[in-house]
Amino acid sequence: MSKQKCECPKFKTMCGGQALIEGIMMRGPKKQAVVVRKPDGELEIQEKELKFIKDKHPVLGWPLIRGVVNFADSMYNGVTALMYSAEFFPEDGEEEEEPSKFENWLSSKLGSEKATAFFTTLAVILGLCMSIGLFFLLPTLLGTAVTVITDSMLVRNLAESVLKILIFVAYLALCSRMGEMKRVFSYHGAEHKTIFCYEAGLPLTVENVRVQPRHHPRCGTSFLFMVIAISIIVSTIVFAIWPVYNPFLRFLAHLAMLPLIVGVSYEFNRWAGRHDGPVTRFFTAPGLWLQNFTTFEPDDSMIEVGIRALELVLPEKQGEDAW
Repeated sequence: MSKQKCECPKFKTMCGGQALIEGIMMRGPKKQAVVVRKPDGELEIQEKELKFIKDKHPVLGWPLIRGVVNFADSMYNGVTALMYSAEFFPEDGEEEEEPSKFENWLSSKLGSEKATAFFTTLAVILGLCMSIGLFFLLPTLLGTAVTVITDSMLVRNLAESVLKILIFVAYLALCSRMGEMKRVFSYHGAEHKTIFCYEAGLPLTVENVRVQPRHHPRCGTSFLFMVIAISIIVSTIVFAIWPVYNPFLRFLAHLAMLPLIVGVSYEFNRWAGRHDGPVTRFFTAPGLWLQNFTTFEPDDSMIEVGIRALELVLPEKQGEDAW
């Protein structure tokens, strides 16, 4: 019987993934796999060995620093996998476009692989800028409205904090109502259920995966909420000690604190992922609730994709992926 079918003791795995367009990406301790269900129903598989920058530069694996590095790496690999899955599903009526002059020039100068890496990096930067603008710049600008009523720094901090949470929740709620995103979020649910089944020590079958919960404490949604929550705590303390009234300077201060906030959020998620008790359940509850917007129940074909993706990244030696 293969290692994927054997019953194993319960444990927490470092394996995790991301939902794609009609597919799932899974990352294990040494491998990454992307599995996409093509329009004809067949599974397209892409595998690669993982190389970690911390192996070459150990300092980048230190606590707090590793959170920023892993976040950037996850964004880059996530966008790359998403673009790969999108190639199998052109929009209705869309014809394959000829590369632009700029794309041809870039490919001739850098080569096709480096040109692809350039556009992926650009997409990551634009996505990051949009997130910073939406969840940090916008609340900072809107928060200045309270200065009409009061010059209290506490009230202004509170207003910005409430706005951050409201904007974040509204963003997730709007995304969950988009027709195209519902299937992606269903694959997200399949990814979580597959991980839960594996961590429970059960054979990876559709029947076993189907009954698992779809809310996982190490989900990216929970991580993003933790970034928002910790940014509220850090900025409230900092601005209480060093009041900053100019909205532009406040935004720059938020920006300067962001690496620390991401690092702390990552370490908290690692700690919460390894422990299960009243304290961790209390702190992870908001993130789990927000997953009602970002995870839906998958069908069996989606679960099959999740199982195949996870099987491809499991280590040869049992226990190597223990969290």
